[in-house]
Amino acid sequence: HGFSAEFAQHREYASGDDLRYVDWKVYAKSDRYYLKQYEAETNFTCYLLLDCSESMRYRSEGTALSKWEYARLVAAALAYVVIKQQDAAGLCTVNDRVVDFLRPASQPTHLKQIYYTLEHTEAAGESGLGKVFHELAERINRRSLIIIISDLFDDLDAVMLGLKHFRHRKHDVSLLQVIDPAEQDFPFQEPVLFRGLENLPEQMAEPRSLKKAYQAEFEKFLKAAQRGCRDLNMDYGLVRTDQSLDMALSTFLSHRQSRVGF
Repeated sequence: HGFSAEFAQHREYASGDDLRYVDWKVYAKSDRYYLKQYEAETNFTCYLLLDCSESMRYRSEGTALSKWEYARLVAAALAYVVIKQQDAAGLCTVNDRVVDFLRPASQPTHLKQIYYTLEHTEAAGESGLGKVFHELAERINRRSLIIIISDLFDDLDAVMLGLKHFRHRKHDVSLLQVIDPAEQDFPFQEPVLFRGLENLPEQMAEPRSLKKAYQAEFEKFLKAAQRGCRDLNMDYGLVRTDQSLDMALSTFLSHRQSRVGF
């Protein structure tokens, strides 16, 4: 390696590894073999970027998981896949600010840290993804795969400008939009009090008179998100929390595999 690649981290020796890269100083202290790993050896770094704003807490009656619980499980599974193939995974949780920021690493111990952070972060606070994406686009220097998991209940134009900033910085970006089935199907029959999330007021409404207009508006919103991602040459996937996690993950991973090899 000489001076051509920057030292990144240590990883434990595995059978078949090149002994030239064993860090003998670490071995002398710990009596265990660790290899020096360099930036050039890591195929890619991946940031899992999760929306943890209050709207992600929503779970309709009869649905097993809230959007936040579902998003956490998807992120945990993706982190496992990335680190299992010895690539580096990082984690950001965001609402209208960066809540958690774990830099990418590929050690199994780092996976535990990701799991711990996911388990102990709650969905709360207002959403301001556009502003936060601009901040992160400047903060993440190395070209990375950025997987965003969000319901996108935000100013969509501002979000798209933030995504454009990521793309301008040459990041490979994928967006997984997570919605609750009730948000798309609008199954409400009787007059109901809709409780606002993220400081929106409560509203009494007659659902049957609203259903058609609401669903048309919601589909327009989903299509706008999909179109915005397509225009930025990004992957876009839509998952509902009543879908099995296996199906959501396999659809996402097979789509990425066919496009870019991950």
